[in-house]
Amino acid sequence: MDNTQAPITNKWEQAYQNGKTGWDRGDISPNLLHWIEEQQLQPCRILVPGCGNGYEALYLATEGFEVVAIDIAPTAIANLNKALKVNDLTAEAISADFFSWTPTKPFDAIYEQTSLCALPQSQWQSYEQCLYHWLKPNGKLLAQFMQTNESGGPPYHCDISDMLTLFPASRWQWGNEYKTQITHSSGKHERVYLLEKN
Repeated sequence: MDNTQAPITNKWEQAYQNGKTGWDRGDISPNLLHWIEEQQLQPCRILVPGCGNGYEALYLATEGFEVVAIDIAPTAIANLNKALKVNDLTAEAISADFFSWTPTKPFDAIYEQTSLCALPQSQWQSYEQCLYHWLKPNGKLLAQFMQTNESGGPPYHCDISDMLTLFPASRWQWGNEYKTQITHSSGKHERVYLLEKN
């Protein structure tokens, strides 16, 4: 891990230890329920990067998915492992920096909600490369692009024009936008798309 990553590791872990996790809604995202209800996502091998306390990971495990969840904050992974044990569920929970992590095999799908918007724009291209290499051909990227309409972060504003450049048509097939009505308590919201790896 290089020196640019170490402060981020400390920052997120410190937030969990201090209970300052304002991004944590305390439940699964309704957008995930939408994809499952519409049968756009069915049981498969799925990755949840930046899983936090793991609400989506727990739900996916309940629904029969082969779940791998990763977070840079060890406390978040410890919380997820406790919840897995209490609920008698199975998932692989990994404490690691995903920029230096390599999965044992590729994924059918990735649930992206919190990682991209937590990274400064200088790291977006590296993260897109990770997502692309983690997925199988024709794998699905369930993407929720944070909209803050503000400079700075985290969370960082993921303007859709920037996302179209970051996830180009040469590598990704974009589906139609799902018009979510979900708004965070801060007034921020997400624009929701299903992408498929070419």
